[in-house]
Amino acid sequence: MQIHGTIDPARFRQTLGHYPTGVAVITAIDADGQPVGMVVGSFTSVSLDPPIVAYLPTRESRTYARLRTSSHFCVNVLAADQRELCGRFAARGDDKFAGVEWTPAPSGSPILDGAVTWIDCEVADELEGGDHFIVMGRVQDLDVARPTLPLLFFQGGYGRFSLPTSVAPADPELIRGVRMAEAARGGLEALAAGVGADCGVLARVGDEAVFVMTENHSGDPDAVEIGQRIPLIPPLGTVFHSQASDDEVQQWLGRAGRNDDTAAFVSNLEKVRDRGYSMSLMPETELARVSVMNDYSGCDVLPEHDRRMKQMISGTASLYEPDIDPDGTYDLHSVVVPVPDPEGRTRIALRLSRLPRAASGDQVLRWIDDLRSVAADTAEALAARTPSTKEK
Repeated sequence: MQIHGTIDPARFRQTLGHYPTGVAVITAIDADGQPVGMVVGSFTSVSLDPPIVAYLPTRESRTYARLRTSSHFCVNVLAADQRELCGRFAARGDDKFAGVEWTPAPSGSPILDGAVTWIDCEVADELEGGDHFIVMGRVQDLDVARPTLPLLFFQGGYGRFSLPTSVAPADPELIRGVRMAEAARGGLEALAAGVGADCGVLARVGDEAVFVMTENHSGDPDAVEIGQRIPLIPPLGTVFHSQASDDEVQQWLGRAGRNDDTAAFVSNLEKVRDRGYSMSLMPETELARVSVMNDYSGCDVLPEHDRRMKQMISGTASLYEPDIDPDGTYDLHSVVVPVPDPEGRTRIALRLSRLPRAASGDQVLRWIDDLRSVAADTAEALAARTPSTKEK
């Protein structure tokens, strides 16, 4: 057993973060008669008889310094749609109640509009708990104000319960992508078989790309399956933004967050616009990539999976849009070619992957030409399906 003081705080926080907690705002009227509130994820029930609850503020909290001047407090359990309100009370600043609707509890402490429940308490005791206080409250009154799903804090992110349903949602973009993919089937089958690789069709659905068709001839048991999802975070998604507006491009770049590679992402986008395709080299940790992608596309996607996916994408940014020397040798990860629809928008793209290793640059360029040829045939087939203006 490790003795006190040898456990890394970051590891402690990460491990305990796998236990989900509700999110509450503790409110009161301070000694100056002003409303005060702070967000906690450490609220808990303590006793049923007598009814006692507790929350654990940090010793250094300036907000708690104001809260403790009151003999009462109110626990407001936030609803799943109150993340913005949570952010307001979690941020620094004294004017957290500006524009916030509330009514007084029996003690006078604020009950926030829209909260799931409120629990009005009288302070019973304040105990020391390491770098936190343990504030015990004797319940004076309580009620369920809004019976809805609560806001949860889990693995460093906010979320909500996902209730079971027997009906799968039908996203119009996904349905359209599946229908468009059929126009590429014949060409992709022939290309995958001829190269001994995998081909797939990616459909853009919101801020993600979803595999809606696969033709796997590489023999790899870890080949991509229909339904796997990829977040369109730079450097991924260049083909879906090659014809996008400046606003869409800025939104796409913004998904990378604070990133020193923004200039490189813009340069990559310009290369894709000029070349007509996107390309990436094989990373050293492909098996790890497969595992991360499978987790991200699973039924129970957690904040940890989303974080790992973003880290993986960021860690491979340098592998995208290389210049190919016909006399060089390359381990190619994938080639992605956009398929413009009759309106000129890129809703689907063709992907060639799991290609033979140590391919010559000349061979790589031939593969790219072959995939672009299939994309052109697909675009032509889609245009033929679309009635002309005169026929409408």
